[in-house]
Amino acid sequence: MNFPKGYRCCGFNCGIKKESADLAIVVSDVPATAAAVYTTNLFQAAPLQVTKAHLDAGHTAQAIVINSGVANAAMGKQGLNDAEAVAKALAAHFDIAESSTIVASTGVIGMPLPVDKITAGIAGADAHLKPLAENADATAQAIMTTDTVSKQAAASVVIGGKTVHFWGMCKGAGMIHPNMSTMLGFVLSDAAIDAELLQQALSAAIGDSFNMISVDGDTSTNDMVTVLANGLAENPVIVDDGSQAFADFQAALKDICIQLAKKIVSDGEGATKLFEVQVANAPSTNDAKIIARAVTSSSLVKAAMYGRDANWGRIACAAGYSGAAFKPETMDIFIGDIQVAKDGQGLAFDEEAALALLSEHDILVKIDLHDGDGAAVAWGCDLTHDYVSINADYRS
Repeated sequence: MNFPKGYRCCGFNCGIKKESADLAIVVSDVPATAAAVYTTNLFQAAPLQVTKAHLDAGHTAQAIVINSGVANAAMGKQGLNDAEAVAKALAAHFDIAESSTIVASTGVIGMPLPVDKITAGIAGADAHLKPLAENADATAQAIMTTDTVSKQAAASVVIGGKTVHFWGMCKGAGMIHPNMSTMLGFVLSDAAIDAELLQQALSAAIGDSFNMISVDGDTSTNDMVTVLANGLAENPVIVDDGSQAFADFQAALKDICIQLAKKIVSDGEGATKLFEVQVANAPSTNDAKIIARAVTSSSLVKAAMYGRDANWGRIACAAGYSGAAFKPETMDIFIGDIQVAKDGQGLAFDEEAALALLSEHDILVKIDLHDGDGAAVAWGCDLTHDYVSINADYRS
């Protein structure tokens, strides 16, 4: 894996959790252009509010601190004061402006943030900080909650004769139904790019990645995706949204966001399967997205995936109630390469072959509407008994 230049990071235990890592810090050697997209949940957690104020003020950042275990959400004025105290400690330790800090939290909602433990962790961070290439794993592990594995991805692209690198990490396994978004994601790049174009690229990438996944239909309070670009790749600064350089940057950012989004769904709480829904020939791209998301978030479809049941009627039903405009009488449905419905009606098909496909970890569902040129892809996971078990005793 090739890593972007100029980043140091660490992940370690600061005492929030009993044993596992619970504090992650990322620092850029130089100020970086920054952009972010935030959850649409009205109960936005304090760290989001503080981060948004910082990035709105300058569109730059140089340090990120993320704690896991406690969300610092629904804590009123105390929550804001605590998030600001963490930002102040981070800024003071690295001798940067407070507005150049990004703060994030994940964990249990409604519990006070252990500020003293976090600020003490920040004060001792130098003993843990290493170049990104050496400490990426530890950093990604420190932001986990109910995740069973850490999640990282990388991408690269040549821009203006210079190789630009991207690395990203995210966390998320439950409360996943982004609108944007429902997890934490952090992407680092050494590209040189205008701040407005960085935000434009991120917003577009989110629409085809994190906003197209669903685990359980819950949109959380804390979650955001941020991207930093520190310019150390020394490519000519990307300033034209009509340029090939911007198109290449945008494609690479989208690629890494899709990689990370799929890792979240694959690690959905209790999940045993990842299924991809491709919608083709819809009246519009928006209609295709609405249908794809409806199918991936349907509890009945998700349960059928777990049970290895080729119940195409549940797929058709979810498309029908999605709110998208299409003609049911022209809809074809495939599971893998097996056609199970044509023109809105079921077909005889090889049930044993379908069972074999549904026994795989990765499952493909294709819906062809024959009603336009809109297309979209969404990802979901199956709904299992373990999902209920995990969430029935989450606080304990």
